[in-house]
Amino acid sequence: MLTFFKRYNLTILIGIIFIAVWALVTKYATWINPVIFPQPLTVVESFSAKIGELLTGVVSSMKLLIPGFFGALVTGIVGGLFFGLNKRSREILMPYFHALSPIPPTLFIPYVIAILPTFQTASMSLIFIGAFWPVFLGTIHGVLLIEKHYLDNAKSLGLKGPTFLLKVVLPASAPHILSGASTSLGMSFLILTIAEMFGASSGMGFFIQYYSDFSQYHYVLAGIIFNSIIIVAVMIAFEKLKKRLLFWTNLKADGK
Repeated sequence: MLTFFKRYNLTILIGIIFIAVWALVTKYATWINPVIFPQPLTVVESFSAKIGELLTGVVSSMKLLIPGFFGALVTGIVGGLFFGLNKRSREILMPYFHALSPIPPTLFIPYVIAILPTFQTASMSLIFIGAFWPVFLGTIHGVLLIEKHYLDNAKSLGLKGPTFLLKVVLPASAPHILSGASTSLGMSFLILTIAEMFGASSGMGFFIQYYSDFSQYHYVLAGIIFNSIIIVAVMIAFEKLKKRLLFWTNLKADGK
């Protein structure tokens, strides 16, 4: 605990200063709309009053995020390994990958709503689309950047098939795969929140949109802060997992 405070003392200090400025401005600045910008204590009380609803929303959101993200993770890695190892297929389709990957997933909303029967499947599909490309392209680049002598040594040892993939290709390309997965996870939360704000009946994004419709901004701010805490906790957990998996790189030393 002492190490934690020593490492993040400036981060904590910045947060304390921000809350102090927020409290002073909302209390004494007459030009601030108190409905849109409530005082910190009011937000804390709102947070406490709606904690059950917020937790229920997290569970609902995870039911959409987990299938979409992990579906993209699996297909992105498998597809990336295939195209990374097959030069001819990659050369033929890479222009299409470069054309499709920058398209914002939200542009597909009209199509997924028209094609898919429920809000849940449409949301999971949008998360899948947004999370797929970073993993897929990261895996391809990871395979392409494997040093040639690793591949030559593997061939000289007679490694091939699943053994070659699991013992050589996946570990060597793992830093780029996990970097893409980290980007995909952040993208998944972004798409999830947008989707829930416009079509859900529960969830983290729905909570914010619902109370903003009634101009209850103390609940809106409580929802935004709660969502941020959940996202930061998930991203920190993922980064710790990534450092553990990439134990041979400098990432682990950076996390100490």
